[in-house]
Amino acid sequence: MGKVLVVVDYQKDFVDGAIGFAGAEKIEQGILSLVEEYIARDQPVVFTLDTHGEDYLSTREGKHLPVPHCRKAAPGWRLYGRLERFMEEDHPHVYLAPKFAFGAQNYSYLAPYEPSEITVVGLVTNLCVIANAVILQTAFPNAEMVVDSRLCASFDPILHGKALDVMEGMQMKVLR
Repeated sequence: MGKVLVVVDYQKDFVDGAIGFAGAEKIEQGILSLVEEYIARDQPVVFTLDTHGEDYLSTREGKHLPVPHCRKAAPGWRLYGRLERFMEEDHPHVYLAPKFAFGAQNYSYLAPYEPSEITVVGLVTNLCVIANAVILQTAFPNAEMVVDSRLCASFDPILHGKALDVMEGMQMKVLR
């Protein structure tokens, strides 16, 4: 039984790229420090990567958010800032998890770790963070779900707060 860290979509396009927003860059150091702590303790870290193809604008999401972003292997798809190095470095418990919708489709590779606590941080609180937190809570119903709101952000502060309230209402521990 152990701890797992999931960093949701902390990618260039969400911070200073196609759909970047003010304030997203402010959580970089906190996320980096947390990632380094987990790696030092040989605890798993998952980086979800919002991933779209050339057909993005014809998808349901693309019709609602008609701004191409996070195209696989494009500069905006990469992790932001000093976290980008984790896309190149080899760490035995670091996973890159491309996802094609708000939530990752599969977290089964975490099962051998028998997570007792899963901490979620990243972007965007009211979209991908909440979606992945719900999926993780469903996949690992006995793990304590922790959402560190200090290391999450949204383009809309009101929706950020509402999403945190919903997650708290779903019995997740929200650090404020």
